[in-house]
Amino acid sequence: MGKVLIIGAGGVATVAAFKVAQNPDVFTDITIASRTKAKCDKLAKAIGNPNIKTAQVDADNVDDLVKLFNEVKPDIVMNLALPYQDLTIMEACLKTGVNYLDTANYEPRDEAHFEYSWQWAYKQRFEDAGLTAILGCGFDPGVSGVYTAYAAKHHFDEIHTLDIVDCNAGNHHKAFATNFNPEINIREITQKGLYYKDGEWIETEPLEIHQPITYPNIGPRESYLMHHEELESLVKNYPTIKLARFWMTFGEQYLKYLDVIQGIGMSRIDEIEYEAPLADGTGNAKVKIVPLQFLKAVLPNPQDLGENYEGETSIGCRIRGIKDGKERTYYVYNNCSHQEAYKETGMQGVSYTPGVPAMIGAMMFLKGLWKRPGVWNVEDFDPDPFMEQLNKQGLPWNEVFDGDLEL
Repeated sequence: MGKVLIIGAGGVATVAAFKVAQNPDVFTDITIASRTKAKCDKLAKAIGNPNIKTAQVDADNVDDLVKLFNEVKPDIVMNLALPYQDLTIMEACLKTGVNYLDTANYEPRDEAHFEYSWQWAYKQRFEDAGLTAILGCGFDPGVSGVYTAYAAKHHFDEIHTLDIVDCNAGNHHKAFATNFNPEINIREITQKGLYYKDGEWIETEPLEIHQPITYPNIGPRESYLMHHEELESLVKNYPTIKLARFWMTFGEQYLKYLDVIQGIGMSRIDEIEYEAPLADGTGNAKVKIVPLQFLKAVLPNPQDLGENYEGETSIGCRIRGIKDGKERTYYVYNNCSHQEAYKETGMQGVSYTPGVPAMIGAMMFLKGLWKRPGVWNVEDFDPDPFMEQLNKQGLPWNEVFDGDLEL
């Protein structure tokens, strides 16, 4: 049905590539590209499909991307690289007439800050080019937006409160490790919190607000209010929302390590000068390093956590609102086993949960179900066919009506 180009070879890209290859009726031509071609070759070999092509590309370089896009001629690019590269890839798509999908919104390298304004600014250019750009098609953002759209379509006349709750109850048996790219992960967690109330955005200190929330099949876990990008688009698209928050769980040991990392300056994203001894012992050379990037180099690779990862994730939306004049509550969620994810793709559940929806989003586009010129968030499209595919592709969902939301 269509050609797809996957940019990236990390954990999420690995899962997405496995799932793309499992759906050959939709994805008839697959290319995987990243800065290091050997990683793409290794991934293609692990999938075992000899027809998968691989390529090297510098996703920070528009000209390099344009050259690759013109060679591959994909129908859609799945940007599963770093959020720093969203804008260069979108620029290359516009120059070559290629449609676009990503899982996380743009973030500048020199500032730990993310919002949709940079990418929404491309809306008119994609419309004029007749191209579709689908933003934030992972799990959160991604499925969380689809869940909300599904609830609005089928179960509510008005949504008043939205709480997105994300629990990782797994154990990877490491003293400290992040479940996805350490640099992106730590930048996200150490930012100030942000939530929406009565038409205003309220800022909090990092992880300042927290409370226990009970997760299905897991039990109560301390959950921390954070800033997360999907809230920005959801309150815009559902203006009846009065309160919108995002919650994520962290273990006590994880937070202790994070506190130390911040306290000793290893979470800094600015360059520092370091005097490194020369190999011949004749003196020192001044080298510039970014502490957080150095930390990333010494921490465990998230792609290597899967084999011994136990437990499961639980991510969902807890919604309160009005239907037929009566108040109702609704909780829709997925639980994902780390071991089952590893058996299927070699990756743990935190990579599996965004990797599968990325594939489904590309599938929705190639089937013509999510195809509209412009720049769109996932909730701008019909949620029903996407929800159907979640059940078929490994992320089945569950519903609880009129239960205690706890929040």
